[in-house]
Amino acid sequence: MATLNPNAKDAMNRFKMEAASEVGVNLKQGYNGELTSKQAGSIGGQMVKNICPVRTASYDRPSRTSDGHLNVHSYSASLVT
Repeated sequence: MATLNPNAKDAMNRFKMEAASEVGVNLKQGYNGELTSKQAGSIGGQMVKNICPVRTASYDRPSRTSDGHLNVHSYSASLVT
């Protein structure tokens, strides 16, 4: 795979190594064919989790039943794995 930016490949490898260490997978430089599918998937999942954090929105709206009161609503959205 050719990259436009020569530093991109090194940066992605560092990112992959950091994700592997976060999930406790011992990843070495070069070929890692001995990894299980679960281990490889956990590294990729951690990378996605770091790139796409949970999005949260919160707002207040007047209560429909009590005058002068506010109801707080919070919504979270994330990728489901």
